[in-house]
Amino acid sequence: MTNGPLVPAYGAGSLPDLSPSLLAALGLDVPNPLGLPPAERTCVFLVDGLGAELLAAHASAAPFLASLLGGSRTLNAGFPATTVTSLCSLGTGAPPGEHGMVGLTLAVPGTGRLFNCLSWSGLPMDPLEWQPAETVYQRAAAAGVEAVYVAPAAFEGTGLTGAVFRGVRYAAAETADDRVARVLAELRRPRAHVTVYYGDLDAMGHMTGWGSAEWLEQLAVVDAMAERIAAGLPPGSALYVTADHGMVNASEKLDAEATPELAHGVEMLGGEARARHVYAREGAAGEVLAAWREALRGRAWVVSRQEAVESGWFGPRVRTAWLGRIGDVIAVPYTDLAITAPSIHRIEALFTGYHGSMTPFEQNIPLLEVSTR
Repeated sequence: MTNGPLVPAYGAGSLPDLSPSLLAALGLDVPNPLGLPPAERTCVFLVDGLGAELLAAHASAAPFLASLLGGSRTLNAGFPATTVTSLCSLGTGAPPGEHGMVGLTLAVPGTGRLFNCLSWSGLPMDPLEWQPAETVYQRAAAAGVEAVYVAPAAFEGTGLTGAVFRGVRYAAAETADDRVARVLAELRRPRAHVTVYYGDLDAMGHMTGWGSAEWLEQLAVVDAMAERIAAGLPPGSALYVTADHGMVNASEKLDAEATPELAHGVEMLGGEARARHVYAREGAAGEVLAAWREALRGRAWVVSRQEAVESGWFGPRVRTAWLGRIGDVIAVPYTDLAITAPSIHRIEALFTGYHGSMTPFEQNIPLLEVSTR
């Protein structure tokens, strides 16, 4: 790839821009960077792993969603293109450099330990301490708009939910049918703002690869859910179907822990296979950067923390408090390479599909609209 990384269009066409635009559509006095028109009720159908490029490649498996592509737009997920970062960007309306969820597995400065932001494990962590920014749902509630989050009960009360969905009323629903029914019931309320999450497409992509028969079956489920929600929208409503990231299938895997030139001088490996945070031993950052650049030449963008921050990967600015969470070196593959670290994520090394990088297949997400305004 010769064009360089797809740096997200923060402030003009990225996932963090969606939430404030939705609040503006509901009548709150906040910026509307996406220019969304007014609505009495809004619904976000958040499909984990539904990349815009992936949907376009398999439009025939999702005829309803495909019918919306003509007038749609494409957003960028944000960096890294991963669930924890994107959920927090959606939940706060802020880029990663502002909210601090700058990767899946991050160093906790001063501890010499890693923290997994998805499983909320590695160290005991107060969600309000790890992610202190006010959420858009808290802002909505203060303005008299009730925000509802429809998702499986297993996610209620988790650390991640506490960090990114503060201010919502959690509405547990398990099956696809249950979630559709709950969404439509919640949308009957005036000035409702409902978000419904579906994660099985991403899970299947990880295990069998995007485009597999099993993945296509999940895409058909997503398509049917979207069609049913759209058909049941009350007057004055707007439905937006979007995603947290896309995906690539790995044709090559490299175990960074078992590769001497990648292990030398490294204290910890964080991030994930397509957005690897490399934490160097004291005084070894320059040496590690040079070694990783040489070893991954022609396969990955390898930059220092300073280069990533100055290039706007995490947004226009990164709060000083979050700098220590970012690796001394960041390795971001642009070929179909996965940089694995089995000791910190054994299952990840067995995946077929991955995400996190700044390729179009991982960054580009759809924003599809159905309106009864």
